[in-house]
Amino acid sequence: MRFKAKPYMENWINPSHETVRQREQLVTQREKEKHVLPEQPLRDVLQFLLDHAPLEDWQADILAIIREESYYFAPQGQTKIMNEGWATFWHTRLMTTRILHDDELINYADHHSGTVAMSPGQINPYKIGVELFRDIEDRWNRGRFGKEYEQCASMDEARKWDKKLGLGMEKIFEVRRIYNDVTFIDEFLTPEFVERFKLYHYRFDPATRRMVVVNRDFDKIKAQLLFMLTNHMQPYIFVVDGNYANRGELYLAHQYNGVDLDIKFAVETLKNVQHVWHRPVHLQAMINDEMVLFSFDGEQPQQQKITEDLPKPAHHVV
Repeated sequence: MRFKAKPYMENWINPSHETVRQREQLVTQREKEKHVLPEQPLRDVLQFLLDHAPLEDWQADILAIIREESYYFAPQGQTKIMNEGWATFWHTRLMTTRILHDDELINYADHHSGTVAMSPGQINPYKIGVELFRDIEDRWNRGRFGKEYEQCASMDEARKWDKKLGLGMEKIFEVRRIYNDVTFIDEFLTPEFVERFKLYHYRFDPATRRMVVVNRDFDKIKAQLLFMLTNHMQPYIFVVDGNYANRGELYLAHQYNGVDLDIKFAVETLKNVQHVWHRPVHLQAMINDEMVLFSFDGEQPQQQKITEDLPKPAHHVV
């Protein structure tokens, strides 16, 4: 820091040795800050980019709008499965019982099947939501809940169980009013539901080029689904190092929860982040039980297994 001084007082008020010392201190401090960014793995990637990426004012404004909008819609993301399921439930019921003529049903069914289609290993909120609401309606209409039903030891008797209570419609409105996606799945997902819709854990088999079942355990399937929903079905990505390899490169890491990243989507996202960061960016992720580092330098995306000869990020990767 230099103080304002008249020429004849300059050496007294701003001695050269003190100016040099302060300059060196400032450089050291900046270098220190540069090396510890962030101080620990940071989940708010957009805020980190806003704070440290070389953005023009208008670029920062746009990025801030995107971040603010994401937080604004976050509560809605907590009921995505319920929202889509509820809309599909009533859309289908109204179209097939009140609106369409007989000769229009086939065309409607053809279009609707695309909305609720679900491939192995994928979660379609329309499909899961509408089928869970239908399942709840059916169970409460037939009385397939409560202690008496749960303690029924006969599979044949349980399959034919029907108390004709007719409480289904009342129950689904209650559920819609007081549950969110996490409590919805936690409360109403059953082993029978998982079995009927084959909501197993799948893995792509390179040998057969097909998706194969690797886990049918209901408790694990439910736990993983609930874990996914705690982040609105989006992967957990953390900023680990803002000065990777001491070159100003950005190192991100995916917190693995049993579900691999969509590689194509991850690479395209990495390209967009690099466009904002202006330096190479990296993303560490678990793919097919192997730790992989995806990189993009602005020209060509690269992918390599994590090895000992790679530079280590500043922090332990979660």
